[in-house]
Amino acid sequence: MTKNRLATVLAVLGGLFLLYIGAVFLLTPQTSVVGYGLPAWPHDQGEGILVAKGMRDIGFGLVILALLLAGQRKALGLAMAAMTVVPVGDMVNVLNEGGPAATAYCVHGLTAAAVAVTAGLLLRERPAAA
Repeated sequence: MTKNRLATVLAVLGGLFLLYIGAVFLLTPQTSVVGYGLPAWPHDQGEGILVAKGMRDIGFGLVILALLLAGQRKALGLAMAAMTVVPVGDMVNVLNEGGPAATAYCVHGLTAAAVAVTAGLLLRERPAAA
């Protein structure tokens, strides 16, 4: 598999995964927060922030897929490099809130690494010869 194809596959999977995670947070915010690494959320108390998290993820997923479909691979690489701060922030949040370190590092830390690798692959691509 070429590096360009690998970058494309990783970007598509990342975009689709974000759409899925966002939808899960919209549909079942109470149960989703535990998988995120935070303690169970009190029912009927501030669930709007969980919905906002779901919408954030859907928005990021759509940006990834839109830039990929538009053929804007360099812009996608830059966007994904910038987006790397989100899973890093999520990891720090889980650790600061006393969540499981395994979830912080294995879910959010590995996500940050995957996003950074995808961004790096996209940014290292050479333009196609004319």
